[in-house]
Formats: sequence, structure tokens, C-alpha cells
Amino acid sequence: MQNLINYAIKYAQIGFSVLPMLGKKPLIKFADQPPLTVAEVKRLWQKFPYANIALRTIDFFVVDIDRHPGGADGFKSIKEYNHPDYFRKTLKQRTAGNGLQLFYLKRNDSKLQQNIGWLPGVDIKAHKNNYVVVAPSLNHDKHYKWENQEPIVTASSELIKAINVTSHASDYQPTDFEPTKKTATSNLFEEVVNGLGDTGGRNNALASFVGGLLFRNVSAKTVYELATLANQNTPDSLPDREFNRTFESMVKKEMKRRGGA
Repeated sequence: MQNLINYAIKYAQIGFSVLPMLGKKPLIKFADQPPLTVAEVKRLWQKFPYANIALRTIDFFVVDIDRHPGGADGFKSIKEYNHPDYFRKTLKQRTAGNGLQLFYLKRNDSKLQQNIGWLPGVDIKAHKNNYVVVAPSLNHDKHYKWENQEPIVTASSELIKAINVTSHASDYQPTDFEPTKKTATSNLFEEVVNGLGDTGGRNNALASFVGGLLFRNVSAKTVYELATLANQNTPDSLPDREFNRTFESMVKKEMKRRGGA
């Protein structure tokens, strides 16, 4: 395996927030933390010499296009969307799984919401605590590779509006209020906004979230919608197949608990 320390240092020097990765899993806690300094990057790669490299999507976002075997085809979705004018020429990366990622700078005049499943097979990775693994990282013996050497350009306002079409972003900041006592129900509500947590515990968090709402007699359809929102607000969201598998498992478990199966 290749030591990527020099690449990691270069990314940090040009202003990216760098993360060391074991495959696609972060090796450090980073949520809401400032970007690593060059000195910190050097120390981490000395500790984890064969770590992959990821970049946090703080000032940029990624249109992540993938083709899932037996599932959604993001390349077909983009073609059928029929808005090539939305996708300005910019830096592109070919993923280890032969997907394509388009890198765009966020706009200063509008907010952008993360949107997992924006189109079938197309995710928008934009949360400040999300990240993308980048070249020349390796996954299952296949490299991530830059497709071109174009600069990252600012996204068009039309693309931002299209991504945000189902969101309710605004500049309003509500008065902060901390309750004196939280309950299991209040925690479920907050999880919709705050997401399912770190990579290693997402499945368990999703199962607990779904089970908690079903136990409280919320309809399965409504639970699915709420769980989808929670997953979208998770920095490294669960893939659709894994998400649906966990959801169905919890529905069956609740049916069994009620004596229906």
C-alpha cells in the first residue's frame, strides 16, 4: 500500500479540510472541529501511514453519481434530468466503484442543503461534517482518480435551487432554548434534525429511531419519511439499500412484538 502523506499535506496546504480514513471510515473524530493543520496532518499520517484521504465538504459540495447493481442508475438519471446547463465544467473524480463526482464551490448568496437521493443514484454531499474520499486513495484494490485538472468552479444558482427544491432553508435563526429535562420522545424529534451520528453507529441509531417511533404508534409510512430526513441530515448517510434493509427489519420486529407475525 502507498503512503499518501505528501498528498494529504498538499490538500491541506491549498485549503482543504483533510481527514485520515480507514477505507471509507474516519480514523478521528472531527464533527464541528476546525480543519487539521499541516502539522496535525503530518502527525496523523505518521500514526496511520496507509490511511486514505477524505476532504470535508465545508466550502464545496459534490454531486455524487453512482450506478447501483440491480438498482438506481445515476448516470441515466442525470441524462433524463435533461439540464446539462446546470452542471458547469469543473473538477471531476472517478471513484473506486466507477462512479463520478462533480466538485462545486458553494455560493455565498444562497444556502445549500445536503440531499441524499436528490435523483435516483445521485446524492448531494454538502453537509459541513460530510466528506468525500479523494484520489489517490484506494478501495478494494481500486484507486480514486481525478478525471481532469479543471479548477473547482462555483455552482450555478439554478443548480442550487434545483437541489434545494424540497428543502425549507431560510435565514431565520430562532431564539435558542434549552429544555430542563429531555425525554426519549424529545430525543427522537432532535434526531430528525441532528442525524444518526457517527459512521460506526448509524445502523443502530436508525434501528432505535425507527423502533421508537413505531412503538409510539406512528404509521410506518410517516416513520419512513422521518427516518429519511434523519438520514439526509447525517454527515455520512446510510446507502439506500442498507437504510431500507434496516427499516424493514424494524417494521417486522414491531409486527412480531404486536403478535402480527
